[in-house]
Amino acid sequence: MRISHGAARVRASFDDPNVVSCAGLVPVMALAQRCDLHGVVDARLRVPTDKGSNASGKVAAIVAGMVTGADSIDDLDVLRHGGMPTLFDGVYAPSTLGSFLRAFTHGHVRQLQAAGRQFLVRLAGQAPLLPSAGAVTFIDVDSLLRRVYGKQKQGAAFGHAKVGGYQVLLRGLNPLVATISTPDAAPVIAATQLRAGNAGSARGAAALAAEAIATTRAVLAAQAARSAVPATTATAATTTAAAATATTAAAATATAASEIVLRADSAFYSRTVIAACRRARVRFSITVRIDAKVRRAIATIGEDTWTEIRYPQPVWDEDQQRFISRAQISETAYTAFEGTRHEVTARLIARRVPDLKKSTVDGQGVLFTVWRHHAAFTDSPYILVQAEAQHRGHAIIEQVFAELIDGPLAHLPSGRFNANNAWLTCIAIAHNLTRAAATLAGRPHHTARAATIRRQLIDVAGRISRHARAVTIHLPQHWPWQHNWLRLFTTAHAPPA
Repeated sequence: MRISHGAARVRASFDDPNVVSCAGLVPVMALAQRCDLHGVVDARLRVPTDKGSNASGKVAAIVAGMVTGADSIDDLDVLRHGGMPTLFDGVYAPSTLGSFLRAFTHGHVRQLQAAGRQFLVRLAGQAPLLPSAGAVTFIDVDSLLRRVYGKQKQGAAFGHAKVGGYQVLLRGLNPLVATISTPDAAPVIAATQLRAGNAGSARGAAALAAEAIATTRAVLAAQAARSAVPATTATAATTTAAAATATTAAAATATAASEIVLRADSAFYSRTVIAACRRARVRFSITVRIDAKVRRAIATIGEDTWTEIRYPQPVWDEDQQRFISRAQISETAYTAFEGTRHEVTARLIARRVPDLKKSTVDGQGVLFTVWRHHAAFTDSPYILVQAEAQHRGHAIIEQVFAELIDGPLAHLPSGRFNANNAWLTCIAIAHNLTRAAATLAGRPHHTARAATIRRQLIDVAGRISRHARAVTIHLPQHWPWQHNWLRLFTTAHAPPA
């Protein structure tokens, strides 16, 4: 493709007050208003002084900026251009929003986190966030180290991170995140917590897991109630009270029938995390470090019980520098934390692959295979092949981290620790809102990456015109995803049910 005019015949001028660069914010923020984001935040959050006035409007402005891809406080200025004041009220300057975040204390962050979890439940009542949740729902818990550079960053400390297959020390902050997903749904964020860079991965994980489990149950109930509404309102003889009772009963039944499995890696293999799962009556599937006790348990597995599996896609092994497409799996009973009050007996699922660096030929010329083992401790009720494949599915949370780093988590922008913690909470709200909008837009966007959703549905240029007291947004002709955009727009602006 080439420019159709010579350089002398092309002009550029930033002078149109009726053009916006992110017209997709209109249906997305209409969905947020439909789920009463302002009311949820107003009911929970109380930030003192003039910095905290109209807290709900400022939180909504931060979330809107993040939805468009803003990754710093200065980037929130994307909300102040062209015809944005015509489309939205309460557009704040980045300096105002930065002062608002810096006024947060730990208690205010906890209030905002509670509002974020309640808003996720509201979104589940409006959009099919978790299809196939009636069978099994997964809660994934993991942490990552986000590198920071400012010397005055509160909480910044050196922690271990894996870069290019090597363990290195980086100075940063340590977000802890819990997501909810199903086999047919992209993950949404149930809970977040920011920690110092030198915090152990499992610090605060049990409390976060308990919050995520409670949020998951509320989300499943809201989604089941949403699905039950058409059935209860179809009968003309059904009264409003009877419909509400039937909807509540259907939601409770669906929530009780759904199997919830919490998945985590070996850093979260602790008695407190497993105890939190057992108290909440959910399943757990946690990677186990290969120590002497685990090796003895694996050694008791008979050679004839190993089952060969094939990976859907080859996996790159950093240690052996090769792709692995096959493995063998088996299981045995295992008692964790033996001799303590947290003693738990469940399944130990072992997976082994040949270690080519150590495999040798014995004196008779026979290849002697040395195996590398990986183990998971779980009380999953599913058969061996299913339970092992579901545990490996925990890697989906890495995709969530990649999407967040490609967006608002590219920076933790403030020098104040609690401001960054509030920023992380707003990231979760923006991620869930984006996911809900994508599910309403149509099937192609249900599992699309956040960058794809922004490019195709949100960051779309539009021109505003006014006629007969109505505002019309003129969008590019022949936009490839116009039908998905209009589906989202129509659903977000539909009358309330």
